[in-house]
Amino acid sequence: MRHFKILSILVWALHSVLPAIAQHAPEGIYKDNIKTVRLHVYGDQQAMPVYKLNSTDRMELHFDDLDANVKNYYYTYQLCDYNWQPVNLSPFDYIKGFTQQRLATYRYSSIAFTRYTHYQAILPETNCIPSRSGNYLLKVFLDGDTSKLVFTRALLVLDAKTAISAQLVQPFTPQYFKTHQRLKFAVNTQGFNMVNPAQQVKVKVLQNQRWDNAQGNLPPTFIRGTTLEYNNENNFVFAAGKEWRWLDLRSLRLLSDRIERADNKKNTVDIFVKPDIDLNTQRYMYYADLNGNYQVVTYETINPYWQGDYATVHFSFLPVTQAPYEGKELYLIGQLTDYRLTDKTRLQFNESRGMYECSLFLKQGYYSYGYTLVDAGNMQQRTDLEGNYWETENSYTILVYYRGFSDQYDQLIGISHVNSRTDKPGFSF
Repeated sequence: MRHFKILSILVWALHSVLPAIAQHAPEGIYKDNIKTVRLHVYGDQQAMPVYKLNSTDRMELHFDDLDANVKNYYYTYQLCDYNWQPVNLSPFDYIKGFTQQRLATYRYSSIAFTRYTHYQAILPETNCIPSRSGNYLLKVFLDGDTSKLVFTRALLVLDAKTAISAQLVQPFTPQYFKTHQRLKFAVNTQGFNMVNPAQQVKVKVLQNQRWDNAQGNLPPTFIRGTTLEYNNENNFVFAAGKEWRWLDLRSLRLLSDRIERADNKKNTVDIFVKPDIDLNTQRYMYYADLNGNYQVVTYETINPYWQGDYATVHFSFLPVTQAPYEGKELYLIGQLTDYRLTDKTRLQFNESRGMYECSLFLKQGYYSYGYTLVDAGNMQQRTDLEGNYWETENSYTILVYYRGFSDQYDQLIGISHVNSRTDKPGFSF
């Protein structure tokens, strides 16, 4: 037994030296005909999908199939560790009921020029419920065949067993003092019989619900009895950015201030957004935004999910020099692209206009988005073109996981949300 404990501690120690920001993107869409995938708390499009174990919480799942016919879509849950790696457990060990469920609720689009079939579900259903806490991938696939994967979404199942106190502060480090935000927090693990709490407890911190730049896998700075304190000056420091750019597509007839023009064709609409510019040199000003997210909403219809229309939206970005960035690629980022850097989200430089351009097929709604420069030789080297001001309003989510030495998965035992600002003034300062 003693040798088993020593071996377990060595395994935990090996995991602790992995990079703190090495991320596995849990969410993705793998079929071109699938658009506007939404998974959120029932009735709140901006709420992170968190289901309290054995509760009456419900999530909404929505997506559109542009093939506009009826298909046999199924879903299942995949339990993952804190870093979104699938665990070595049978689905029967973490799903109560059927391990696969057919999506039986669908509706053809109406009023909209674009033809599509809208699918939806209220999760979890009573005959297919996650039975353990942790990170879950909601997998949607065709014809009951899991190899025909259509898209994935992240679902958090919480079994609250710990208290978290957190505070957002301005970093003392000179190069980050005016541009970054640092999170310090403490986790009370009272009630857990831990051999090595520094190794058995893992934390993740998300900025604006993003997984692509989440930070974690860092040891506590201090352990005071049953309290783990994370208060290192160099840990959980995030670039603050600015308030996100916005695009109002709630109406395709009454054009908003960010739209330059609209070309109405017989069966579709092309929306041309006013050129964006580098905001690094502009002063910070607060305004309410969606922190990179978007909402499906319309002015002119009753139900935006199956009556909302689509438009081809043309984005353009004007560099200061009106020349391409040497050795770098420009990408559009936000929830509208799942924060993925792909050929579809990369902007191409138009020599004749001196601008970067790209187009996305988007549903009516209200969008927030941004731009990021990526080193062509190293995708990890990124520079956002918004500028960074520590006063910026951002939301942070702290996730606390626990794994016993004999466990094969990470329990999600605590979640806390912190906002960088509560005053929300209307002017820069």
